[in-house]
Amino acid sequence: MTSLHPRLRAVLDDVPSYVPGRPPQVLEGVTPYKLASNENPYPPLPSVLEVIGRAAASANRYPDMLSSELTAAIARHDGVPQEHVVAGPGSVGVLGQVLTAAAGDGDEVVHAWRSFEAYPIVVRLSGARSVPVPLLPDGRHDLPAMAAAVTERTRLVLVCSPNNPTGPTVTAAEMDDFLTAVPADVLVVLDEAYREFVRPAADAPDAVALHLAHPNLVVLRTFSKAYGLAGLRVGYGLAHPAVADALRKTAIPFGVSTLAQAAAVASLDAEEELLERVGAIVTERERVVAALAAQGWEVPATEANFVWMPVGERAGELAEACGAVGLSVRAFAGDGVRVSIGEPEADDRFLEVAAAFPRG
Repeated sequence: MTSLHPRLRAVLDDVPSYVPGRPPQVLEGVTPYKLASNENPYPPLPSVLEVIGRAAASANRYPDMLSSELTAAIARHDGVPQEHVVAGPGSVGVLGQVLTAAAGDGDEVVHAWRSFEAYPIVVRLSGARSVPVPLLPDGRHDLPAMAAAVTERTRLVLVCSPNNPTGPTVTAAEMDDFLTAVPADVLVVLDEAYREFVRPAADAPDAVALHLAHPNLVVLRTFSKAYGLAGLRVGYGLAHPAVADALRKTAIPFGVSTLAQAAAVASLDAEEELLERVGAIVTERERVVAALAAQGWEVPATEANFVWMPVGERAGELAEACGAVGLSVRAFAGDGVRVSIGEPEADDRFLEVAAAFPRG
């Protein structure tokens, strides 16, 4: 008998939908703030907006499919050969290309959990199977356990540093040991979406140096967070030539718009001014963390533009308490709540909610 519905891939039956950060509810007389998506509270710089406006005039033409000007600028910025740079629609878009190139039915992908919510989704869509490895109690990756989880079926290991949603980084020594332990034919992806917010005391790895030394290491970076271009969808990967060529084959044609390419190049040109904004966000993050500590909260040592509230089964309650005062935050059922660092007024309001929220 003919089915009444089109036949779709069976793998979709157990693939969860990605849940974006929701906008805050509008309350009369209250300024709403969205602290749910780790967005940069600052708009693009005026000089970048001017470049975007000029680029919009050619929106009737397809973009440069290889993002040549952008990849050349990234290569100069990061100190790598241009052929190592692959641009894509956000770092998660490049991750999709990596999975398409490296993993398929019957393969395994190891990643920490809880980590970036998109990981198990894109892994399952590739046909591979997620192998989640629990975080340590302090919200950090357990890299020895992740290395031990690698089997002959493993094609990829994902390391998120700083980790989304908990905030800590892996250390340089931990990453060195990990890359020594993982077989050379297994790709390791170091996702550095929040790298600009990391401070030296965190002892984070030098990802570019590690990439140049390890042909199986792919580094993901993005212009969405520190550079404030989340709405334009542009990121990139650093990969050795054989892997980079594979990523170009698996890319969506013309996936990075002309506006995104131009804005990213202009942002790199204005990096000194942009990093002043990043410094202000880090200062605000440290203020929020110190205030939470003074209230008696124990939160992980975040190096990103967010803080993690490990409230477990009460995540929904904390999110509702924030919503009641015009704040949207990101609740992860059963684990905790991630709160982006935003405008000082928004952060003050969140701290008031945190102070009143029962610890039990």
